[in-house]
Amino acid sequence: MPNEIQQPKPFDLVGDPVLIAGVGQGFEATLNWRVHDGHDERTGFFTVGGGTGEHGQFQIQVQIGNAAFQLDRLFVEVFEESAQDGSEINKVIVPVIYGPRIVPGYIGFRIHRVIAGDTLSKIARENYGDSSLFTRIARANPQLVTDPDRIFVGQELKVPIGA
Repeated sequence: MPNEIQQPKPFDLVGDPVLIAGVGQGFEATLNWRVHDGHDERTGFFTVGGGTGEHGQFQIQVQIGNAAFQLDRLFVEVFEESAQDGSEINKVIVPVIYGPRIVPGYIGFRIHRVIAGDTLSKIARENYGDSSLFTRIARANPQLVTDPDRIFVGQELKVPIGA
């Protein structure tokens, strides 16, 4: 069984700290983590299993508030460093969306199920009191909203909420 990240799931909307959980194993029971956007990163390590091939569950909180991320999309990585050459092996990568880049004071999100007559502007007006903030919803749902003028009945959109 390879290393597995069970939380966050791909394209989850995450905050700070980022919660990372799963199952893994590493050389001398050590795995590394990295959260990055390609411009800045935060890294660290943790122990899991017994160090002699056993898999164990892990759950860590990664504080990233002082990172200078430039993009909404981050990558959460868990990997083992090779005992032979220090290279990164058994790497698992999960793309996520970083809520604090989208909404000031990000605290979470609401789920909005699209119904007939909905537009992103209408949803933004209902949630933020300002229809021009529709881009927040589009940014929080890049895998669903590829054109802000096209949303579809039944879609479940994450609406990021700030304090």
